Order: sequence, then C-alpha cells, then structure tokens
Amino acid sequence: MRDIMGMMGKVKEMQAKMEKLQEEIALLEVDGTSGGGLVTVRLDGKGALKSLKIDPSLFKEDDVEILEDLIVAAHKDGKDKAEAITAEKTRELTAGLPIPPGMKLPF
Repeated sequence: MRDIMGMMGKVKEMQAKMEKLQEEIALLEVDGTSGGGLVTVRLDGKGALKSLKIDPSLFKEDDVEILEDLIVAAHKDGKDKAEAITAEKTRELTAGLPIPPGMKLPF
C-alpha cells in the first residue's frame, strides 16, 4: 500500500511539473529565418505566427513567389525550433519514466 501512495505522490508531482512546462511552452517565443535573414518570423511555443519581418529589398513584382517561399521556409524554421525546445523540455521532465516510443508530451 505504501508503494501505491508513493506512486500517487509522484504522479501528482509529475502533473504539477507538466502544467508548469505547458505554461513555459505557451510563453516561449522563437525566431525562424530564411533567405539569409531576409525574412524573419516570430512564433509562440505552439507554432502560432506572432510577427513577420521582410527585408525591403524583396519588394519587387517579379520576386513575389520567392518572397512567399521564404515566408513559408521561415515559418517552418521557427516551428521546428519551437518543437525541438518543447521536446527537450519534455525529455528533461520525463527522464526515467517508461513512456512508449513516439508518444508526444505535452498532449
């Protein structure tokens, strides 16, 4: 019975840590860039676009497709960075727990 009580205490502790982690991720902001810094996006920890900066040299009529591609690439770069930070923080939090491979936390 003592083991179950100990496990329940650890579960509650893990739950509190997971809630704190989710709050940290929500406050996280990362920058994604493309085109050697010509396009920069800022994303929150969930991947939502917060801001966009475009170098004025890209504002030419014949460069619209390039600009569109650079925006998409910058967004992907930022989202990849946010996901990597989230994965690292989750690994630190769940170190030693028998979590099935491929299971993503936080949910």
